[in-house]
Amino acid sequence: MTTLLVTHPACSAHDMGEGHPERPERLRAIDQALEKETFQLLARDSAPRVAIEALTRVHPVDYVEAIQRASPSLGAIQLDSDTAMSPGTLEAALRSAGGATFATDEVVTRRVDNAFVATRPPGHHAEMATPMGFCFFNNAAVAARHAQAAHGVERVAIVDFDVHHGNGTQHIFWSDPSVMYASTHQMPLYPGTGALTETGEHNQIVNAPLRAGDGGDAFRDAFETAILPRLDDFAPDLLIISAGFDAHFRDPLGGLHLSEADFGWVTERLVALAARRCGGRVVSLLEGGYDLEALARSAAAHVSALMRG
Repeated sequence: MTTLLVTHPACSAHDMGEGHPERPERLRAIDQALEKETFQLLARDSAPRVAIEALTRVHPVDYVEAIQRASPSLGAIQLDSDTAMSPGTLEAALRSAGGATFATDEVVTRRVDNAFVATRPPGHHAEMATPMGFCFFNNAAVAARHAQAAHGVERVAIVDFDVHHGNGTQHIFWSDPSVMYASTHQMPLYPGTGALTETGEHNQIVNAPLRAGDGGDAFRDAFETAILPRLDDFAPDLLIISAGFDAHFRDPLGGLHLSEADFGWVTERLVALAARRCGGRVVSLLEGGYDLEALARSAAAHVSALMRG
C-alpha cells in the first residue's frame, strides 16, 4: 500500500489565542509521531491552496468572500465564541481545504492507495454559510464535491468518528442521495445534533450516538451494527474519513473512553470495506483531538492502519 501524508507549515500559523485547545502544537505532535522509522515509507507532499471553484461547490461565493475579507492583518477577530481568525488563519484554511482536494486527486487517480491530510483548521462543523466550532470551510464536503465534479465519482461516503457530531457535513448533504454521512459521537455534547432520528431526506444519514463514559466496546458495536452494514449497502466509489481523535479517554473536550487501539481498529475496518467496495480509495482528513499525547498516538495508529491496507 502507498499511503500519502499531506500537510503544510502554513497550517501551524493559524492561532486562535493562548489557551485555545485547537492550537498549532497539534500538528507538531502529529509530525513528530510520523517521523519515526515505522513511517519512513509514507509518501509525503504539501497541501496546495484550494481552488476557489472547489470551495464554491459547497459554500456560497459571498460567504467565501466574507471569510477572505474578515482576515486580519494584525491581532485577531472573533467569529463566534470559540472560533477566531488570526493573520495566519485564511492561508491555513485555504491549505486545509486544498490538502483535501489534492489528496482526493491523488487517491481517485490511483497515484496512491490512500491518504491522510494532517492540516488545520478542521472542517466538519462548518455550515454552508456559517463558521463555527473551530471550522471555516467544510473540508470533507469540499473533497466530496471535488471528487464528483472533477473526477466523475458518483457515490461518496463520509464517515466521522470525532467525539463531536459533524453538523455541517450532515446539513450540507441532508437532501443528497449521492453522499452518505455516518457518524459516531458523544451525545449530548456540542453542537447538539446527531440524534438517531436524523436520517436525511433519502435515509442516507446514519447517526450512532454514544453516551458519556462509553468506551471501545460501545464504539466498536456501533460500527459493527449501525455503520459498516449501511456503508456496505451504499457501496461508495470513494470513502472520506473525518478523523477526529477527541473521543480518546485523555481528551479534555469529550467524555468518551476510546484508546488509540480503537482508532486503529476502526481504520482497519474502513480500509477493508473500501477494498471491497471502492478499490481501496480512502481519503482521511484530520478533525479534532486536543490532548497532544493522545492525538499523536491515535494519529500514528490511524496512519499505520492505512499503510497496512
